[in-house]
Amino acid sequence: MIATFIVPDMTCGHCEKTVRGALGEALPDAAVTIDLSVHRVTVEGDAARAEEAIREAGYTPQPVAA
Repeated sequence: MIATFIVPDMTCGHCEKTVRGALGEALPDAAVTIDLSVHRVTVEGDAARAEEAIREAGYTPQPVAA
């Protein structure tokens, strides 16, 4: 399953690193792609776990409908 989120409060390289780290801990084998310029995070794996991990890292993910 591929989940895509817009994370409007992910605004810098440090934010990107934090989100990538949180997803790596929650979904260790998942492929993660981040496009900081449009605040988009795409992750292969459990969408609910990914969203929870991003929230726990302090950000507000907004799921993008497929």
